[in-house]
Amino acid sequence: MGCSKAETQEDSEINQYNEERSLCLHSFSDLSHVSAATFMYLLKDCYLYGTDKATPKFKILQLQVKRALHNAPQPGPFTYVVQCMYIIPLLGKTYAEGFSHMLISSLRHFKSVKSGQKDFLDAKRLAARLILDIVASIVPHEERILVKLLEAFDIELRDMAHALYGSDSDEDLVKAREHLKQYVQCLMESESYVTAVNLITRFSIQCCDESFLTKLIENNHFEAAEKWAVFMGKEMICLIIQTYLDTKMLKRANELVKQHDLTEEFPDVNYLYKESVLKKLAEKGCWDIAEVRAKKETKLMEYLVYLAMEAGYMEKVEELCQQYSLEGYVNSLVPEEICCGPDYLDLKKLVLEDIIWVDEIDGLLNAISYIEACKIIGVDCEWKPNFQKGSKPNKVSIIQIASYKRAFIFDLIKLYEDDPKVLDSCFRRIMCSSNILKLGYNLQCDLHQLSQSYGELKCFQSYEMLLDIQKLFKGATGGLSGLSKKILGAGLNKTRRNSNWEQRPLTQNQKEYAALDAVVLVHIFHHVKGQPQFGVTEGCKVEWKSHIVSRVKNSRSPSRF
Repeated sequence: MGCSKAETQEDSEINQYNEERSLCLHSFSDLSHVSAATFMYLLKDCYLYGTDKATPKFKILQLQVKRALHNAPQPGPFTYVVQCMYIIPLLGKTYAEGFSHMLISSLRHFKSVKSGQKDFLDAKRLAARLILDIVASIVPHEERILVKLLEAFDIELRDMAHALYGSDSDEDLVKAREHLKQYVQCLMESESYVTAVNLITRFSIQCCDESFLTKLIENNHFEAAEKWAVFMGKEMICLIIQTYLDTKMLKRANELVKQHDLTEEFPDVNYLYKESVLKKLAEKGCWDIAEVRAKKETKLMEYLVYLAMEAGYMEKVEELCQQYSLEGYVNSLVPEEICCGPDYLDLKKLVLEDIIWVDEIDGLLNAISYIEACKIIGVDCEWKPNFQKGSKPNKVSIIQIASYKRAFIFDLIKLYEDDPKVLDSCFRRIMCSSNILKLGYNLQCDLHQLSQSYGELKCFQSYEMLLDIQKLFKGATGGLSGLSKKILGAGLNKTRRNSNWEQRPLTQNQKEYAALDAVVLVHIFHHVKGQPQFGVTEGCKVEWKSHIVSRVKNSRSPSRF
């Protein structure tokens, strides 16, 4: 027949796999006569035979385990899981923590089942014994699993005393606490602070002073630090709040003050926290959100005006003053009181000759003719920010294209409404030109946004001769502003980044901001071209050319020159 030996062997392996799979399914459907050891080894085999990646496999198995634990494990699901926990380390480190987490988390909903109450109470002491075996390194489980066991089985000091001494008399409770205290001290010596805090707070172990709080904070274990401080009482809570204030961790300080009703002791914390929120929003350019957060509180609005003045955002200062009648506050400020912001780059320093706003077809045609004669241009675009979680970004509002001396700002929304075909044709002449080097910063993101906004246009789906300046620098921080500071000696003022780019007309400051983002790319390129000392890789004069990309429509990936 010519039936190959390989085929016969393959059929045999398939049959064996099907038999093992059937055995697993049968075992999981009735655990009444399946030992914990058998169950765990079958579970391991299920994982090994799975074809999905690790995370999906664990999720599927967890669902199967939850179902299986409903199928008469003896003497009950809680005791059965504790027995399994003794077996898991024998399967190897690869499976230990994942399987342990899977089993423990599967028990959550069993606590509310009346039929499982007796088994839960019986399993508590067995779990306490397991915890002692983990502490003594007899059963090798991770500390995280120890903590999960404490929580899942709600282990109390009397459970530990009974597991140690066979009773929970007052004398045995004292001895059990002392036994655990020694383990806690070992944990602290090995810098396992989080586990130590869990044991301290659960079993009321007094063994640390405020230096322990310092160690927790220094190691960024803030939740553990707060948990321990609450356990120690008001004095320690006040100490951690003061520590947070000293280190400018105002959000955590504010939350603790609210949780423990300590406003009388720390009356200024809430206001300081609100100020810090406004400052962060202002630094991100989210002025509208900052205004909403200020909630018309006069003092906070005054601080927002101060931040706008500090950032040189004078139109925002004027807007806030008019809306909230704060002219008196601005007039009361002594100029020396306003900290001058960084020395930002501006268009005067770059000697830009003209910024041209283009919102008509004739202007579009003239601008494209000028741009086609350029060898190098900078490209950027802006859209109105959308701060609603889960919502789609707004349509790209403007695209800026700049040469060394001139910047064009195209009103895409209006041009698209007026004549999409002409708009498409004009921008294809630029984007698909092999004679024009087009510079951007994270330009792929802008192009994606453009193609999402104007999917009907082909001009943003294909391109030639694109160079993302960001790709030339390794480890550069601070975005385009940081790069500008590194190369040109001054950063960019980004206060208007999140302004309303759909309003018409744009303010002069918005136009200057938009033009600067495009023209600075051309200046940075001219500075770094052939100059390795500016942070580009060795052989920069040739190296930058290898970063130029092109994309022809329908191709799956960009091609490189």
